[in-house]
Amino acid sequence: MITQNDYPVLEYDDDGDAVVSPFKWNLQPFSTDKLVITFFPDVMGELLENKQIELERHIEGENPVDVYRFKEQKNVLITLGYVGCPACAGNLEFFAACGVKKVMFCGGGGVLDKNIKVGELLVVEGAIRDEGFSYRYVKPSRYIYADKKIVNKISAYLEQHKISYLTGLTWTTDAMFRETKALVEKRKAEGAKIVEMEQAGCIAVSQFRNLDYGAIIYGGDDVSQDEWDSRSWNSRKGIRYNLVMLCLELVEKTI
Repeated sequence: MITQNDYPVLEYDDDGDAVVSPFKWNLQPFSTDKLVITFFPDVMGELLENKQIELERHIEGENPVDVYRFKEQKNVLITLGYVGCPACAGNLEFFAACGVKKVMFCGGGGVLDKNIKVGELLVVEGAIRDEGFSYRYVKPSRYIYADKKIVNKISAYLEQHKISYLTGLTWTTDAMFRETKALVEKRKAEGAKIVEMEQAGCIAVSQFRNLDYGAIIYGGDDVSQDEWDSRSWNSRKGIRYNLVMLCLELVEKTI
């Protein structure tokens, strides 16, 4: 049943069925139910060059998707995430229809506090829903929260291996060029530590499809000041590779 509202984005329909759904397509299951989603094309290139991964499936379409499988850890898949909730979280639902049940996400995001260093890890506890996608999966709310049991498992693993990290909320936005100074300050005051474009949607799909989902985002560019500082966030090769390997371990052994 649709909950009526003056604003279409807030009209939530609790019908679990949909006219178009990958769960109706009798898709061939993947060889495993564990997946890493990364936003690091450089790391994907390195894994391919070093023959650490092999193609699991090429998915045709307007925006083709390649899903790979680790050669040594054959029970874990990896794919390159697409930017934004509709692309990234929409693909996640497709992957769920192919049998994926456990997911680790790793990417970078803009810090809302300059004291968060480049490369510092944030274990995502939830997101401020400043986008539209998640409202088709979970009824309207200002925040959406990750499964606390998964967050605790990730945190325990990091502590056990003496890996420094933060926990907290992200701000998920659809409009990367509309992160105004006032909005940055407001979202920071609400508890967000990093701004990104996928977490609210991925968490919503995970709740809707009962997936075990965790996410780690490293501190990247700085949007907390009057002038944007890229901090060369996308050239931190060591950090990015190590984070992918960490998420491989987490999805394989922990969550």
